[in-house]
Amino acid sequence: MRRAGDGRVSFPVSWSLPTSRTWSSLALAATIAFSGMSHAAAAPDYRARLPEDEVIYFLLPDRFENGDRSNDRGGLSGDRLKTGYDPTSKGFFHGGDLKGVAQRLDYIQGLGATAVWVAPVFQNKPVQGPPGQESAGYHGYWITDFTRVDSHFGTNADFKALVDAVHARGMKFYMDIVVNHTADVIRFTECRGSCPYRSIADYPYQRRGGVSGAPINPGFDGTNFERLKDPNYAYSVTVPTDEKDIKRPAWLNDPIYYHNRGDSTFRGESSTMGDFVGLDDLFTEHPRVVSGMIDIYCGWITKYGVDGFRIDTAQHVNPELWQKFVPAMQACARKKGIPHFHIFGEVAMDDVDPAHTAVNTRVDKLPSVLDFGFLWAVRDVVAGDHGTDELAKLFRSDPLYEGGARAALELPTFVSNHDSPGHLAGAIRRAQPQAEDGEVLKRDMLAHAMLLTLRGVPTIYFGDEQGFGGKGGDQDARQDMFASEVATYKEDPLVGTSATTAQANFNPTHPLYREIAALARIRTSHRALTRGRQLIRYAQDKPGLFAVSRFDPATKREMLLLFNTSSNPVSQNVLVETRSARFDTLAGACPAAAAAPGSVAVELPAFGYAVCDAR
Repeated sequence: MRRAGDGRVSFPVSWSLPTSRTWSSLALAATIAFSGMSHAAAAPDYRARLPEDEVIYFLLPDRFENGDRSNDRGGLSGDRLKTGYDPTSKGFFHGGDLKGVAQRLDYIQGLGATAVWVAPVFQNKPVQGPPGQESAGYHGYWITDFTRVDSHFGTNADFKALVDAVHARGMKFYMDIVVNHTADVIRFTECRGSCPYRSIADYPYQRRGGVSGAPINPGFDGTNFERLKDPNYAYSVTVPTDEKDIKRPAWLNDPIYYHNRGDSTFRGESSTMGDFVGLDDLFTEHPRVVSGMIDIYCGWITKYGVDGFRIDTAQHVNPELWQKFVPAMQACARKKGIPHFHIFGEVAMDDVDPAHTAVNTRVDKLPSVLDFGFLWAVRDVVAGDHGTDELAKLFRSDPLYEGGARAALELPTFVSNHDSPGHLAGAIRRAQPQAEDGEVLKRDMLAHAMLLTLRGVPTIYFGDEQGFGGKGGDQDARQDMFASEVATYKEDPLVGTSATTAQANFNPTHPLYREIAALARIRTSHRALTRGRQLIRYAQDKPGLFAVSRFDPATKREMLLLFNTSSNPVSQNVLVETRSARFDTLAGACPAAAAAPGSVAVELPAFGYAVCDAR
């Protein structure tokens, strides 16, 4: 929706946050009206939006919706170890595809999402893993052919149809891409069950099998790659006969374009040169690899007009590649007429350490990164019992990013994901085993309120809006939205509903779906919440109040955001601008007026929140 006048769009939503949650008929009508909004009316302006204007919905196509049962086995025959298809196993293909995603765009847009991020769609090795530990490439990260869609998901024509359908609704489409590695094809003859990382110092490129080995690659100094001819410096490299020509483009079949040093320990040099859990690690310092990856992904932009890339395992690639790759992608996008192409890297971590992610924007020159610090901070204060000052510490580090606090507005924020740690609701249940379902739902809603109003680009992980929980991350966090046949998924309790994953879960009346939809509309109709500067007003060293102001960049009007992470009500005077005399309630319950110039008396119920628009 376009903004007019003072840059605001009125959005009449009201509900009470305590145990009895009610929706006004006006709010519900507004949500329904927005979800049925004309696609054509919204379409012309989507290219003009900045990355921070979006609300992203992230999904795995295999687990979202099955729109074409004829491709469930990917055109392959045999048992699950041949086809990769077993809808009863959480580690195999279940049948979801691109046509299924297209069929559910009403549902996604009704949630308030303005951009769709889809896990990798490229052709994968159907099955890999040692005997008895096999699983399938349903997730998309075991790529063999970077030029076409996986046959389990459909065709390149299906991909184009999906992207076009997304764009017709005025939404953006983000691809999930991989540069770090390919599927596991290369073998090392010395390995017996595991392939420990072999360092450059112990296994230099100029010797075969160690410092005392036979001379190879004479004159190679690490930069003159025309002299690197023999890949057998650390291990003896072999490729199974039936997989020698499996990768596309064809240059990817040559082992010389891989590091071939064994499994990464995710420390030191192995972090960028080791195999990521056995996957063939590309020699991303090699000019042929750099140019090849630029050609591959520029091709997808040029052919399909996608609007952004999420880059998998970005921190495990040498910075020099990104310093070339990113400008090339931006130039390719501009040539296609995409002025605000959003590139964000995955820099995974398991704690609140914004310096860890910020360095990848300063050194690697990635435009943005997934905000793992936000994930862990929100979980610590909402699912756990940390003080709200943990959020304050996170946001005070925003100037560390290249471009400063302004750049932090473009960080995709999230509270759940498909890897570790999985769905938020499951984390709340594990952290608060005595909590009743009502409390779990309130905590979940509170976290999503933070996600949709605080700085960054809110990224909703599919299933969160239907109360998916699960037992943890990775396979346990990739439940089917269509009726599941996986026993361990069906036994997981959902939040906010008596439904299970044994049935399809596309319910627009689920309390989390409605809550997220309402908050998303509030966000996208108020520039303060998309592009506005953020100022911390109150935090403390225990559960309780967290207060933040955000400011419309054009009018300077204040938006006061209030969150209570405590199981008890809170009352507190909070500093505001002296010009903020009165407040309109957009969500929760806001004070009608300031108690005195520059001070507002705040009251919030347990796990409550409020969005207050000053005037």
